[in-house]
Amino acid sequence: MHYITDPVVVRYSETDQMQFVHHSNYLKYFEMARLDWLSSLSISYAEMEKAGILMPVVSAALYFKKPLFFGDHFKVGVQLKKTPMATLEFDYQIVNQYNEEICTGSTVLAFLLSKTNRPTRCPKILLEKLPKIDI
Repeated sequence: MHYITDPVVVRYSETDQMQFVHHSNYLKYFEMARLDWLSSLSISYAEMEKAGILMPVVSAALYFKKPLFFGDHFKVGVQLKKTPMATLEFDYQIVNQYNEEICTGSTVLAFLLSKTNRPTRCPKILLEKLPKIDI
């Protein structure tokens, strides 16, 4: 699993009335990890968009174990589940500063052509840079 290199700190604006991190923020944390992972492979999401490829999230699942609170430090791990064809499937794990599991989850992203919003196969440039996946 690839973890964001720098620990993330929970901001006050990310918490709710119970002082928990609001559940909607976890998808943002997943996105941060996913973009960091792509960057570690020298893949620019902006360059993919310029090339006419969009990658919307089409499915997401989250499983909460413990809450995060304002000021907590945490890291987010991301792992590609399988070699992509028309979608990218990821698993995630969030752990706090005590290495306690906070949340796990998964997302599925589709490849779309920006001109038509129609599905397409995984771009060759992305396939060539991806690590080999053991299935």
